[in-house]
Amino acid sequence: MQESNLEKRLTLEVEKHGGWALKFVSPGKRGVPDRLVLKSGGQAVFVEMKAPGKPLEPLQRKRAEQIRTLGFQVYKIDSSADIKNFIQEEFGSDI
Repeated sequence: MQESNLEKRLTLEVEKHGGWALKFVSPGKRGVPDRLVLKSGGQAVFVEMKAPGKPLEPLQRKRAEQIRTLGFQVYKIDSSADIKNFIQEEFGSDI
């Protein structure tokens, strides 16, 4: 499955579970995650979408760690199984 198809599926699943998976762009700050997932209760989670089997770039790993240091969750998703696990972990339900 292509990265763009995974991204569409993630967005759909998050919306089905009451959240938003917004495209996240930060001008002047390269390497930030692709998606900002907003959940009820004022919670936010970051997601980096990748093509199947593709690793994070060094700058993406650095940014993920900086975001985690601030207390936010950061996920790397590159498969349908990752989306299922994300929904289970963050929304407590199955797809």
